[in-house]
Amino acid sequence: MLKDGAESRLEDVLQPGKNMLAAGYCMYGSSCTFVLSTGSGVNGFTLDPSLGEFILTHPDIKIPKKGKIYSVNEGNAKNWDGPTAKFVEKCKFPKDGSPAKSLRYIGSMVADVHRTLLYGGVFLYPADKKSPSGKLRVLYEVFPMSFLMEQAGGQSFTGKERALDLVPKKIHERSPIFLGSYDDVEEIKALYAAEEKA
Repeated sequence: MLKDGAESRLEDVLQPGKNMLAAGYCMYGSSCTFVLSTGSGVNGFTLDPSLGEFILTHPDIKIPKKGKIYSVNEGNAKNWDGPTAKFVEKCKFPKDGSPAKSLRYIGSMVADVHRTLLYGGVFLYPADKKSPSGKLRVLYEVFPMSFLMEQAGGQSFTGKERALDLVPKKIHERSPIFLGSYDDVEEIKALYAAEEKA
């Protein structure tokens, strides 16, 4: 945050996501939805065109602790690392007798994360052989969605660390991201930890 009269510098922007004060997104479809957090939970608003105002329609959004949906572009599967491939395999063919998760991937981060926030599950945009640093931009994709997810009771992880602990070095820096239901992200973190020990 800048003090009155202070000149802005690049360092003012290149801060870890945990320093964010607010995040949100607006999504257009059959209705216009605005989701916002100012650091005390997450609320969803829907535009009422007859009033020209946003109405609180989703107060205090909480993501389910575990979800039944995973969201990833499986067209990149041949280029994934081991933990990502193992997690998606487990989603499709669980060995513990639990039902398989459903794949839902729209290809729009906002729409995929919105569904994940409301119904639970996990959104993955992992690094791969073609994009070893990931594809999504830290400052304006990874951080805002991670902030919202954590405020709703979920988690976000880069494959190495909590996403909001990342300290960007450039404005358009990219990162892998796994975010969603707390327990689902815990599974991904455990797979990365196991690979690190091996």
